Amino acid sequence: MRFTRHRKGLRAELDDVEAQVLAQLARELLELVAEPAVSDDPLAALVGMPPGEVEPPDDPVLSRLLPDAYRDDPAAAGDFRRFTDADLRAGKRANAQAVLASLPEGGGRLELDRDQADQWLGCLNDMRLALGTALDVTEELDPEQLAEDDPRFQALHVYGWLGYLQESLLSCLDPRLGS
Repeated sequence: MRFTRHRKGLRAELDDVEAQVLAQLARELLELVAEPAVSDDPLAALVGMPPGEVEPPDDPVLSRLLPDAYRDDPAAAGDFRRFTDADLRAGKRANAQAVLASLPEGGGRLELDRDQADQWLGCLNDMRLALGTALDVTEELDPEQLAEDDPRFQALHVYGWLGYLQESLLSCLDPRLGS
């Protein structure tokens, strides 16, 4: 699968396995960033405020997707999280839902306009962040050095493939990035 530019936007051909992998990853992302609880206070609920303080996630994957805004100031980070957590999650859910809605079932032609391409970029980025964190990807980790029976082998190849898709999509959106 590689994205190409066309008059109406961007296009890619997906096979059945590619469509299934992307759909599964998007569904898992939706579960990760599920909607948080909303306050019982009517005014706070109206603007999507949570009921009280919002703690940083314990899950390292979710923590990577929703990082602290102020690492050196826990109070400011907590305030920022309280006011932005619901919106950040909603944006990530919207991107994942857009990917799911646009995927051709069983593979086939995928066509994206600019707004959809932006949602795909956001979702692909979140998928890579989540998978990379779960696999503890570092610059020193070389998937080619892993044995095929290593439990990370397939997942690391999916991680690399997601990066390829991101690069392909970006190069279509900004031809200066292409080779």
